[in-house]
Amino acid sequence: MMREVAVVSFAQSASVRAEDTRNEVEILMPVVHEAIERSGIGRKEIGFTMSGSCDYLAGAPFAFVSGLDAVGAWPPIRESHVEMDGAWAMYEAWVRLQHGDIDSALVYAFGKSSLGDLPDVLVLQLDPYYVAPLWPDAVSIAALQARAWLDAGHTEEEMAGVAARSRKAAMANPMAQVKGDHAVSDLMREPYLVSPLRRHDCPPISDGAAAVVLAAGDLARRVCERPAWIRGIDHRIEAHSLGVRDLATSASTRLAAERAGVDGAIDVAELHAPFSHQEPILREALGLGDGVDVNPSGGALSANVMMAAGLTRVGEAAERVIDGRAGRAVAHATSGPCLQQNLVCVLDGGVAA
Repeated sequence: MMREVAVVSFAQSASVRAEDTRNEVEILMPVVHEAIERSGIGRKEIGFTMSGSCDYLAGAPFAFVSGLDAVGAWPPIRESHVEMDGAWAMYEAWVRLQHGDIDSALVYAFGKSSLGDLPDVLVLQLDPYYVAPLWPDAVSIAALQARAWLDAGHTEEEMAGVAARSRKAAMANPMAQVKGDHAVSDLMREPYLVSPLRRHDCPPISDGAAAVVLAAGDLARRVCERPAWIRGIDHRIEAHSLGVRDLATSASTRLAAERAGVDGAIDVAELHAPFSHQEPILREALGLGDGVDVNPSGGALSANVMMAAGLTRVGEAAERVIDGRAGRAVAHATSGPCLQQNLVCVLDGGVAA
């Protein structure tokens, strides 16, 4: 029997195009402090610390170690790190809490993409023998997926509709970077960035950080009036080679959703869809109906901190459960080109079965 684990607090920085005056530790420190303070759990009571980041963004090996300066690793703490989005760090923390010897965990993630050329940096995640040597940037790779999706019977108006709705929703999110009220017809008149993608179909490049605190069982009930219980969590990966999978669908998301227990009772979905055409791909894979409020935060089209955008989706969904705006929510994170790897997490505020 799995142990009950919940998200009890969430904090994030405002996403900005370039943090010119703060380094990664200075961005992260107030976010970590806020998440711990909101959790109601003393810093010394945190049983495990887990982080997600990418050394390639900083351009230096073991750059993630400096992030510990924001946590305060003395006296010694038990901690670990994944070279991935913080959503996968949260998954590892959830597994660690299943061991039963600790009751809480801090999970944080950060990224400062402004230090380099992000679309080119992301080439390094491609197949190193046949694809990466061609040096296709991340936007061009996403454009190939968008073309495959359009050829499957969709339209560019659908993509513009996702972008327009996301930017409008972001107007209510003080942490979002790109926001505004735009007509679909106006967006359709914008020039292509990489056909068929226009600039509004692509995520902004963002600097920022996010953190959540997890608590198990009675501790979660003691510190949080309405914890966001993790009812199911799963992640799946597809083939590395882009040519051997159907880019217009997401089989790994569909399987992860089945294993996580996504059903028809979802109120809110926070989907990590950095490109506009990816949202309908994910909606279909997750089986979300028209009544589900998708990305009320504005999603990754409004703020996309590399290595923290997935964890932010979990935090945004959890906050809506904790404050009662949603009864049951699904959060999704992705990693790799064209939705290669996907994590799905189901949260609700009800009494455990």
